[in-house]
Amino acid sequence: MPASATAIGDRPKKKSILDKHKILETNATLLLIFSFLVVTVGGIVQIAPLFYLENTIEEVEGMRPYTPLELAGREIYIREGCYVCHSQMIRPMRDEVERYGHYSLAAESMYDHPFQWGSKRTGPDLARVGGRYSDEWHVDHLRDPQAVVPESIMPKYGYLERTTVDGRYIEDVMTTHSFVGVPYTEEQLANAQADFRAQADPDSDYDGLLERYGEDSVNVRNFDGQSGISEADALIAYLQMLGTLVDFSTFTPDASR
Repeated sequence: MPASATAIGDRPKKKSILDKHKILETNATLLLIFSFLVVTVGGIVQIAPLFYLENTIEEVEGMRPYTPLELAGREIYIREGCYVCHSQMIRPMRDEVERYGHYSLAAESMYDHPFQWGSKRTGPDLARVGGRYSDEWHVDHLRDPQAVVPESIMPKYGYLERTTVDGRYIEDVMTTHSFVGVPYTEEQLANAQADFRAQADPDSDYDGLLERYGEDSVNVRNFDGQSGISEADALIAYLQMLGTLVDFSTFTPDASR
Protein backbone atom coordinates (compact mmCIF):
# COMPACT_ATOMS: atom_id res chain seq x y z
CA MET A 1 0.00 0.00 0.00
CA PRO A 2 1.40 3.47 -0.83
CA ALA A 3 2.61 5.58 2.05
CA SER A 4 0.08 8.28 1.21
CA ALA A 5 -2.76 5.80 1.55
CA THR A 6 -1.48 4.65 4.95
CA ALA A 7 -1.24 8.21 6.18
CA ILE A 8 -4.75 8.98 4.96
CA GLY A 9 -6.04 5.83 6.66
CA ASP A 10 -4.51 6.90 9.99
CA ARG A 11 -6.14 10.31 10.05
CA PRO A 12 -9.59 9.31 11.38
CA LYS A 13 -7.98 7.41 14.27
CA LYS A 14 -5.70 10.32 15.20
CA LYS A 15 -8.60 12.72 14.87
CA SER A 16 -10.69 10.57 17.19
CA ILE A 17 -8.00 10.63 19.91
CA LEU A 18 -7.63 14.40 19.58
CA ASP A 19 -11.39 14.85 19.83
CA LYS A 20 -11.44 12.86 23.10
CA HIS A 21 -8.61 14.96 24.51
CA LYS A 22 -10.42 18.10 23.48
CA ILE A 23 -13.53 17.01 25.34
CA LEU A 24 -11.51 16.34 28.50
CA GLU A 25 -9.45 19.53 28.29
CA THR A 26 -12.39 21.83 27.59
CA ASN A 27 -14.66 20.44 30.30
CA ALA A 28 -13.54 21.75 33.68
CA THR A 29 -15.58 19.21 35.64
CA LEU A 30 -14.26 16.20 33.72
CA LEU A 31 -10.70 17.51 33.94
CA LEU A 32 -11.04 17.94 37.71
CA ILE A 33 -12.46 14.41 38.14
CA PHE A 34 -9.74 12.73 36.07
CA SER A 35 -7.00 14.79 37.75
CA PHE A 36 -8.33 13.72 41.14
CA LEU A 37 -8.34 10.07 40.07
CA VAL A 38 -4.74 10.26 38.84
CA VAL A 39 -3.53 11.90 42.07
CA THR A 40 -5.51 9.40 44.17
CA VAL A 41 -4.00 6.38 42.41
CA GLY A 42 -0.49 7.85 42.73
CA GLY A 43 -1.03 8.58 46.41
CA ILE A 44 -2.34 5.10 47.17
CA VAL A 45 0.62 3.50 45.41
CA GLN A 46 3.01 5.49 47.61
CA ILE A 47 1.16 5.38 50.93
CA ALA A 48 -0.47 1.93 51.04
CA PRO A 49 2.80 -0.06 51.39
CA LEU A 50 3.67 1.93 54.53
CA PHE A 51 0.76 0.34 56.40
CA TYR A 52 2.38 -3.07 55.99
CA LEU A 53 5.75 -2.03 57.45
CA GLU A 54 6.34 -2.45 61.17
CA ASN A 55 8.34 0.77 61.31
CA THR A 56 8.95 3.28 58.54
CA ILE A 57 11.63 5.13 60.51
CA GLU A 58 14.91 3.47 61.37
CA GLU A 59 15.61 3.77 65.08
CA VAL A 60 18.89 5.57 65.70
CA GLU A 61 20.88 5.59 68.93
CA GLY A 62 21.02 8.95 70.64
CA MET A 63 17.65 10.34 69.58
CA ARG A 64 15.48 11.67 72.40
CA PRO A 65 12.52 14.03 72.82
CA TYR A 66 13.23 17.73 73.24
CA THR A 67 13.89 19.04 76.73
CA PRO A 68 11.31 21.57 77.98
CA LEU A 69 13.61 24.53 77.21
CA GLU A 70 14.50 23.19 73.75
CA LEU A 71 10.83 22.60 72.99
CA ALA A 72 10.00 26.15 74.03
CA GLY A 73 12.79 27.36 71.75
CA ARG A 74 11.39 25.32 68.90
CA GLU A 75 7.96 26.91 69.43
CA ILE A 76 9.61 30.34 69.18
CA TYR A 77 11.48 29.22 66.04
CA ILE A 78 8.16 28.32 64.42
CA ARG A 79 6.36 31.41 65.74
CA GLU A 80 8.96 33.73 64.25
CA GLY A 81 8.79 31.97 60.87
CA CYS A 82 12.43 30.88 60.83
CA TYR A 83 11.44 27.88 58.68
CA VAL A 84 10.45 30.25 55.88
CA CYS A 85 14.13 30.97 55.14
CA HIS A 86 15.93 28.01 56.74
CA SER A 87 15.41 24.36 55.90
CA GLN A 88 16.43 21.48 58.16
CA MET A 89 17.01 18.77 55.60
CA ILE A 90 20.41 17.95 54.14
CA ARG A 91 20.10 15.91 50.98
CA PRO A 92 22.49 13.01 50.20
CA MET A 93 24.37 14.94 47.53
CA ARG A 94 28.05 15.76 47.55
CA ASP A 95 27.73 19.55 47.62
CA GLU A 96 25.19 19.41 50.45
CA VAL A 97 27.16 16.96 52.58
CA GLU A 98 30.44 18.84 52.12
CA ARG A 99 28.83 22.13 53.14
CA TYR A 100 26.50 21.07 55.96
CA GLY A 101 27.55 17.61 57.13
CA HIS A 102 25.99 14.15 57.09
CA TYR A 103 22.70 13.91 55.22
CA SER A 104 19.58 14.15 57.36
CA LEU A 105 17.98 11.02 58.78
CA ALA A 106 14.23 10.53 59.13
CA ALA A 107 14.80 9.65 62.78
CA GLU A 108 16.13 13.13 63.47
CA SER A 109 12.65 14.53 62.82
CA MET A 110 10.65 11.74 64.45
CA TYR A 111 9.61 13.99 67.35
CA ASP A 112 8.91 17.08 65.22
CA HIS A 113 5.30 18.20 64.92
CA PRO A 114 5.41 19.73 62.38
CA PHE A 115 8.76 18.73 60.86
CA GLN A 116 11.09 21.47 59.66
CA TRP A 117 12.16 20.06 56.30
CA GLY A 118 11.91 22.15 53.17
CA SER A 119 13.82 23.45 50.19
CA LYS A 120 13.65 27.20 50.81
CA ARG A 121 17.13 28.45 51.66
CA THR A 122 17.24 32.19 51.77
CA GLY A 123 19.53 31.41 54.71
CA PRO A 124 21.66 28.28 55.22
CA ASP A 125 20.28 24.91 56.27
CA LEU A 126 20.25 24.53 60.07
CA ALA A 127 20.07 20.75 60.45
CA ARG A 128 23.69 20.64 61.74
CA VAL A 129 24.01 24.11 63.29
CA GLY A 130 24.28 22.77 66.87
CA GLY A 131 27.71 23.47 68.34
CA ARG A 132 28.96 25.14 65.17
CA TYR A 133 28.88 28.61 66.72
CA SER A 134 29.19 29.88 70.29
CA ASP A 135 26.25 31.12 72.33
CA GLU A 136 27.70 34.64 72.11
CA TRP A 137 27.70 34.38 68.31
CA HIS A 138 24.03 33.44 68.31
CA VAL A 139 23.16 36.31 70.66
CA ASP A 140 24.98 38.80 68.41
CA HIS A 141 23.45 37.25 65.29
CA LEU A 142 19.91 37.48 66.66
CA ARG A 143 20.50 41.02 67.88
CA ASP A 144 22.01 42.34 64.63
CA PRO A 145 22.54 39.76 61.86
CA GLN A 146 24.33 42.19 59.54
CA ALA A 147 26.97 42.93 62.20
CA VAL A 148 27.95 39.25 62.08
CA VAL A 149 27.21 38.41 58.43
CA PRO A 150 27.28 41.66 56.39
CA GLU A 151 25.48 40.19 53.37
CA SER A 152 22.64 38.77 55.51
CA ILE A 153 19.07 39.93 54.88
CA MET A 154 17.80 38.36 58.10
CA PRO A 155 15.62 40.65 60.27
CA LYS A 156 16.79 41.68 63.74
CA TYR A 157 15.50 39.62 66.67
CA GLY A 158 17.03 41.56 69.54
CA TYR A 159 13.69 41.70 71.32
CA LEU A 160 13.96 37.98 72.07
CA GLU A 161 16.64 38.58 74.70
CA ARG A 162 14.44 41.28 76.27
CA THR A 163 11.38 39.02 76.44
CA THR A 164 11.28 36.72 79.45
CA VAL A 165 9.57 33.34 79.44
CA ASP A 166 8.59 31.46 82.60
CA GLY A 167 7.57 28.11 81.15
CA ARG A 168 4.27 28.02 83.02
CA TYR A 169 2.58 26.21 80.11
CA ILE A 170 5.45 23.99 79.03
CA GLU A 171 3.94 20.88 80.64
CA ASP A 172 0.76 21.45 78.63
CA VAL A 173 2.80 21.76 75.43
CA MET A 174 4.70 18.55 76.20
CA THR A 175 1.45 16.75 77.01
CA THR A 176 0.04 17.83 73.66
CA HIS A 177 3.09 16.44 71.89
CA SER A 178 2.77 13.19 73.81
CA PHE A 179 -0.76 12.81 72.36
CA VAL A 180 0.76 12.54 68.86
CA GLY A 181 3.43 10.03 69.79
CA VAL A 182 6.32 11.82 71.48
CA PRO A 183 7.32 9.41 74.29
CA TYR A 184 7.47 11.80 77.23
CA THR A 185 7.32 9.88 80.50
CA GLU A 186 5.15 10.79 83.46
CA GLU A 187 8.31 11.82 85.31
CA GLN A 188 9.37 14.14 82.48
CA LEU A 189 5.94 15.75 82.38
CA ALA A 190 5.77 16.15 86.17
CA ASN A 191 9.19 17.87 86.22
CA ALA A 192 8.65 19.98 83.10
CA GLN A 193 8.82 23.41 84.74
CA ALA A 194 11.73 22.48 87.00
CA ASP A 195 13.71 21.08 84.05
CA PHE A 196 12.84 24.17 82.02
CA ARG A 197 14.42 26.44 84.61
CA ALA A 198 17.37 24.15 85.40
CA GLN A 199 18.72 23.97 81.85
CA ALA A 200 19.29 27.72 81.69
CA ASP A 201 20.87 27.91 85.16
CA PRO A 202 24.26 26.18 85.56
CA ASP A 203 24.11 26.86 89.32
CA SER A 204 20.88 24.90 89.76
CA ASP A 205 20.38 21.27 90.72
CA TYR A 206 20.11 19.89 87.20
CA ASP A 207 21.06 16.27 87.87
CA GLY A 208 17.44 15.20 87.44
CA LEU A 209 17.30 16.92 84.06
CA LEU A 210 20.37 15.01 82.87
CA GLU A 211 19.00 11.71 84.16
CA ARG A 212 15.73 12.22 82.31
CA TYR A 213 17.14 13.39 78.97
CA GLY A 214 20.73 12.16 78.79
CA GLU A 215 23.88 13.36 80.49
CA ASP A 216 25.86 13.74 77.27
CA SER A 217 23.18 15.31 75.09
CA VAL A 218 21.82 18.22 77.14
CA ASN A 219 23.46 21.66 77.18
CA VAL A 220 23.12 23.31 80.60
CA ARG A 221 24.17 26.95 80.76
CA ASN A 222 23.02 30.56 80.64
CA PHE A 223 22.69 30.82 76.87
CA ASP A 224 22.22 34.57 76.49
CA GLY A 225 24.50 35.56 79.40
CA GLN A 226 21.80 37.58 81.17
CA SER A 227 19.82 36.97 84.34
CA GLY A 228 16.48 35.24 84.01
CA ILE A 229 15.26 33.07 81.16
CA SER A 230 14.58 34.88 77.92
CA GLU A 231 13.14 33.74 74.62
CA ALA A 232 16.70 34.03 73.29
CA ASP A 233 17.80 31.46 75.90
CA ALA A 234 15.16 29.02 74.70
CA LEU A 235 15.82 29.56 70.99
CA ILE A 236 19.59 29.20 71.36
CA ALA A 237 19.13 26.04 73.46
CA TYR A 238 17.11 24.61 70.57
CA LEU A 239 19.60 25.68 67.90
CA GLN A 240 22.57 24.35 69.84
CA MET A 241 21.16 20.81 69.95
CA LEU A 242 20.21 20.56 66.27
CA GLY A 243 22.18 17.77 64.63
CA THR A 244 24.12 16.85 67.77
CA LEU A 245 22.18 13.85 69.07
CA VAL A 246 23.41 11.24 66.57
CA ASP A 247 27.08 10.24 66.60
CA PHE A 248 27.77 10.01 62.87
CA SER A 249 31.32 8.80 63.46
CA THR A 250 29.83 5.45 64.50
CA PHE A 251 26.49 5.54 62.65
CA THR A 252 25.92 2.79 60.08
CA PRO A 253 22.67 2.82 58.11
CA ASP A 254 20.51 -0.30 58.17
CA ALA A 255 20.93 -1.79 54.69
CA SER A 256 17.85 -4.00 55.13
CA ARG A 257 15.50 -1.00 55.00
